[in-house]
Amino acid sequence: MELSKRLSAVAALVSPCKKMADIGTDHGYIPIYLIERKKVSHALAMDINKGPLERAREHVTLHQLDEYIELRLSNGAEKLQPKEVDSVVIAGMGGRLMMKIIEERKEVFLSLEEFVIQPQSEYGAVRHFLEEQGFQILEENMVEEDGKYYPMMKVSQGEMKLLKECYYEYGSFLLEEKHPVLHEYLKKEQENYKKIRENLLAGTSEKQKMRLLEVEKILDINKEALTYFD
Repeated sequence: MELSKRLSAVAALVSPCKKMADIGTDHGYIPIYLIERKKVSHALAMDINKGPLERAREHVTLHQLDEYIELRLSNGAEKLQPKEVDSVVIAGMGGRLMMKIIEERKEVFLSLEEFVIQPQSEYGAVRHFLEEQGFQILEENMVEEDGKYYPMMKVSQGEMKLLKECYYEYGSFLLEEKHPVLHEYLKKEQENYKKIRENLLAGTSEKQKMRLLEVEKILDINKEALTYFD
């Protein structure tokens, strides 16, 4: 099983363990990949929809891994019990949905050795949420694929206090490591928001003025983040 750049980077963050669960598994690629490389012994491939789960079942059977991968219909982590697995992966979902999944079954996530998340949006809100819920980020990575940028992080139970807003928005590990993909993302984001600001400056409505304030704040945080690469 060969993975996309995004999924390969997510899988690389998973520590060797006895059993993992992939929430929102879609095609079941990550569990298959991890077992074939003997990084995990057994896996749960979970999805809220029957269609993706059937596709995952076909791939599991094709790779002759039915004995090692259990497929489970589940709304988020609803059908996952505390300490049933060592590690969980949630990749390719919006940040708000990801936070909802974790909050609704917090006891499960507190029982894990680690979990790996790759939110598609609201990165700053996700990091704030993790801190508030008693989790700490252990490691981060970011990849670019087909013109899109994907941050991801390995998380465990523990205390965390990020000191700057740019750490929440862009990741303290990525900034301190001067991650080249983050640098590219920051420059493109700066360019995009400068164009948005330019268009908003001519606006007179209250809505446009409020949006301008939001954009100015984003640009300030972006500017602070870019100083790490000077």
